[in-house]
Amino acid sequence: MKLNRRDVLKATAAAAAAPMMNFGGFQLFAQSTTKYSTRAVELVQRTTTLDMLNPFSLYATLAPLMAKPGEPPPRTWLNDPTTFMEKDLAAFRGSGINVYHIAVGTGGPNAYDETMRFLSLWNGFIAHHSDWMQRVDSPDSLAAIKKSGKLGILLGLQNSEHFRTPADVDVFYDMGQRISLLTYNSRNLIGTGSTERTDSGISDFGVAVIQRMNKLGMAVDVAHCGEMTSMDACTVSTQPVLITHANCRALDPHPRCKSDDAIKKMAATGGVMGITGVRMFVTAKEPTTIEDVLNHYDHVAKLVGVEHLGVGSDIDLYGYDAMPEPMRKALHANYKASYAFRDKDDIEGVNHPNRFYDITEGLIRRGYSDNDIAGILGGNFQRVLTKIWSVAPKPDPNQKYG
Repeated sequence: MKLNRRDVLKATAAAAAAPMMNFGGFQLFAQSTTKYSTRAVELVQRTTTLDMLNPFSLYATLAPLMAKPGEPPPRTWLNDPTTFMEKDLAAFRGSGINVYHIAVGTGGPNAYDETMRFLSLWNGFIAHHSDWMQRVDSPDSLAAIKKSGKLGILLGLQNSEHFRTPADVDVFYDMGQRISLLTYNSRNLIGTGSTERTDSGISDFGVAVIQRMNKLGMAVDVAHCGEMTSMDACTVSTQPVLITHANCRALDPHPRCKSDDAIKKMAATGGVMGITGVRMFVTAKEPTTIEDVLNHYDHVAKLVGVEHLGVGSDIDLYGYDAMPEPMRKALHANYKASYAFRDKDDIEGVNHPNRFYDITEGLIRRGYSDNDIAGILGGNFQRVLTKIWSVAPKPDPNQKYG
């Protein structure tokens, strides 16, 4: 999600005494009585799993970016990596998630600088904890991440406003960015977001940006894009197009959900769609349960084939409802009424660190084969990212510099 700096900082200050403010202090459900089948555990443990939208820690990631000029930013994992310790690592290792796509939404007049800082902070965090984590930015690094035992960090953005010119794609590619969502919810110079009143599709500038992304091997994402922009992107791109984190409009009319036509168009490019567990994207009805989430997996599988299906949680390890309430309300205030927030943003069963095991158990209940489940948990996104990233030019070992 995309946060307004002033409002969220104000809410954060008001909530300073609230429990669980620092996500780094959470423990991994030590008292949970949930048991998983041997089949589910083995499937997660042998698969390279990808969560195609998991910002790791919303607070730790965003607070350093939201500090006012002249004021020191709050100390979090991201801007002070020494505060991330082995006890914090345990929950991530225990989650069964191998690769985290940690994208957030930057935008506005300072998008270039904000994105530069965001990627710099993440590169520094990864470098500081190189024994525990690794940037995933190539087919080889993705293929090796499971065996390494490290957490894979995939750098992406949920907007492309930081591309002032097509040449900026090269700049951010060199910083490690490998996925870019063309728009957030609003219109930008590339195209139109999902909550705008009208959608005129991809602009001429957007065509140039997509072409440059295709050439370098940066994946095109349309998760937040409007209908025409999503469809246009699939026509313009010569590489597979991703929907990293969305749901199906056939099951829920929410503007962030994708039409069957858009899903089919994405699949025709060879792309993959990640399903979220965000309550209002899953169903407008209550009660909302994990079974409603699984209905979206079923719908995509029947519509275009299970090979185009993955996981894009759209929450960090613990979910939006774990945030202090003032901060969560401040976040909500930055969205249009069409977002239709309810009392809860998350759904029981997919709102905790072990949710990949719950999703696996659900897919088993729905009759999916082991191969199909392994594809959903990560194999399908691994396949398509490997294809997209393989176009990147190989470095010449004989090249002399200086």
